[in-house]
Amino acid sequence: MAVVGGSIAGSAFAGAAARLGAERVVVLERSPGRLEDRGLGICTHNDRFAELVDAGHLAPDTRRHRLTVRSWVTREPAGHGDGPGDDPRGRGRLLWAQPFPFHSHHWAVLWQALRESAPAAVEYRLGTTVTAVGNDDGGTGDGDEGGRGHGSTGAWAEESDGTRTPYDLVIGADGYRSVVRAAVCPQAVPEYAGYVCWRGSFDSALLAELPGGAGVWPEEECITVCYRGGQVVIYRIPGLTPGTTQVNWVFYAPTPDWLLLDGPTAVAAGALTDQQLDGMREFAERQLPPYWAGVIALTPRERTLLQPVYDLATPHRTAGRLLIGGDAATVVRPHNTSGAVKALQDAHSFEQAGRRLGGGSWSPLLAAYDRERTAAGLELVNLGRTLGRAQVTAAPDWAAMDEPGMAAWWRDQLTGSGGFGGHAIARNR
Repeated sequence: MAVVGGSIAGSAFAGAAARLGAERVVVLERSPGRLEDRGLGICTHNDRFAELVDAGHLAPDTRRHRLTVRSWVTREPAGHGDGPGDDPRGRGRLLWAQPFPFHSHHWAVLWQALRESAPAAVEYRLGTTVTAVGNDDGGTGDGDEGGRGHGSTGAWAEESDGTRTPYDLVIGADGYRSVVRAAVCPQAVPEYAGYVCWRGSFDSALLAELPGGAGVWPEEECITVCYRGGQVVIYRIPGLTPGTTQVNWVFYAPTPDWLLLDGPTAVAAGALTDQQLDGMREFAERQLPPYWAGVIALTPRERTLLQPVYDLATPHRTAGRLLIGGDAATVVRPHNTSGAVKALQDAHSFEQAGRRLGGGSWSPLLAAYDRERTAAGLELVNLGRTLGRAQVTAAPDWAAMDEPGMAAWWRDQLTGSGGFGGHAIARNR
């Protein structure tokens, strides 16, 4: 089997394929080096983490940072609680202290744990760019409606040097600009949500430079700062070195005037100009309580990036001997706090379908995976849209909110979904 993409989703699928008995699993990763420089933070719900440990996808000692409360705060005018002299800490007005049973992770630490647990049958080939994939029959399989047929005798992946290699199965875990998705369902493309998220991370030792230092912000607290037109989510994650922590933040904001959206894109860490970076920091100073604006300003250029927010839900995930998972199959807004869980559960569903159905025909395995994860992915995308409207594009007047109002507002967003932080694994059995 070939897995296109070697990040979290790709590593999880590679491990699943090897455990199912594949003689050889080749991970084709376009990055020429290791991926430890991806310093973004991600979170997993405590229950989802425990399920993934029980299922064998994560080690119980995977390094993580414990979070227990999510404090929703907002800025008020000077003289109303967070102006100079009114709140020396500059944290803003507390709207709601929400119980938050999550762990946070450093992307690279979680990825490294998956890499280290990879079975011997998995081979990683770095610096390999896949430019096209397809089925041996030249189509999508045996002609089932919607292009989901599985009658193909095999698949192939073509690399940038023109080399075309045959495989029994090609799994696309190559992100939101997926080459494999373009072959599975070319009509599915990411849709811009209308706003962006700035992201950053840095060593938490730098908090000592702020008034009050790190003591203003308890270790187990996730902060959500609400302002008209957006919000900032800030929490600590494990550092690359055991025993250290980093600050991670996601800043939802209006689209900058200079950003050209001519297709799915992002501005990588270190690529922002002085003017672009200064504009974001000045916007933070205007919108956020002083302490949290200071947190944003501490972030160095090389750790700051910009990601436009996209939605993507594919109508199906398989075609012949091609399969997609992770962000190649669904792009969910970060409000859900379910990205890593979604990718790992995709791989889990694939593995469980293989174990239930045993060897033999590919058709029932791929059909079971397609059925289970396409429906779950669509639900997560729809929940992300709901959360995005409630928290960003059609947010309430934060100045008028109090704790009972916030709790009711939150319940309304989740009515009928149960997907915040990801669905339970048992739901998809």
